[in-house]
Amino acid sequence: MKRSNEYAVGLTVVVAIVVVVAGALLLGQIRLGRGDDVRTARFRSIGGIGPGANVSLRGVKIGRVATVRVAPDDWVEVDLRLKPDQKLPERAAAIAAPATLFGEWRVNILSLDEAVSDKSIHDQIVEAAAVGGDAWPGATLPDIGEITQQASRIAGDIGVLTNRIEGALDSNAVADVRASLRDLRATVVRLTQLANTQSDNLGRMATNLTRTSGSLDTASRSFNTVMGRVDSATMKGELQDLFSSTKQTTVAIREMTADLQAIVSDVKAHRSSLVRVLEVSDSLLTKVQSGRGTLSLLASDSALYHEATRTVQQLRQLLADIQANPRRYFRFSVF
Repeated sequence: MKRSNEYAVGLTVVVAIVVVVAGALLLGQIRLGRGDDVRTARFRSIGGIGPGANVSLRGVKIGRVATVRVAPDDWVEVDLRLKPDQKLPERAAAIAAPATLFGEWRVNILSLDEAVSDKSIHDQIVEAAAVGGDAWPGATLPDIGEITQQASRIAGDIGVLTNRIEGALDSNAVADVRASLRDLRATVVRLTQLANTQSDNLGRMATNLTRTSGSLDTASRSFNTVMGRVDSATMKGELQDLFSSTKQTTVAIREMTADLQAIVSDVKAHRSSLVRVLEVSDSLLTKVQSGRGTLSLLASDSALYHEATRTVQQLRQLLADIQANPRRYFRFSVF
């Protein structure tokens, strides 16, 4: 009975070892043969790349990272174990980039003939290629967490700047605006009174011009008759020319009368619009004075001038830092 138990235990151990080895081979995708193609890539930094990380070409997995080691002159060399018979670019480069949001990284292989839009990636590849040798030049994209952190910090700065700009108006500014509107209202009232007075005068003038035009028209007809008879008697045409000039003058006077009437109508129409604008402005200022609305709340802060000055100084410092260190704030990825 004891011997049977020993056989069972031994068989269980053997089966467990076989399962573990098979699982390791399956998960690690370790090739039992020696036909893998090993290539080396050179980086300044590799981010989260480690042994076992995936290697892909145009989105297709073609191998894994075998080893990572430090090389002279602060370079990092990564050995890539690739599947055999893979059609690789003649001039290849390796890009280390985050694969997921959970800290997983991978190495992407691309051709040096492809255009790289990110200047920082292009500079890293050029620097690694300048060393020479058989190693592929490599570049590393920024971590997603770092990009998110920088974006959050910039968003916070923009929020602070927006809050400070919202309080740019103080109580003195509101008082000045209200005084200006009061003066504007007085000016509009005077203009309205002047427009009413001139409107009456222009109306009487237009009436007189209309009557004069009618009289001139009647007189011109009579004069035309007389001049026609004289012209027929003289047969020279001088009087006919004088009559034509008189008729043109009468037409011009009529047109001027119509224009004056149109001007009077426009003045009356604009007078109503100005009165409505003043009424709306007075209602808005009354709400501000009584403490209702956002504008009245902004008017209660007398220290916003100094806050705005400091905000401009901080914005200038931020812009200067962005120009001096653009890679600290903006990172771009080609994948």
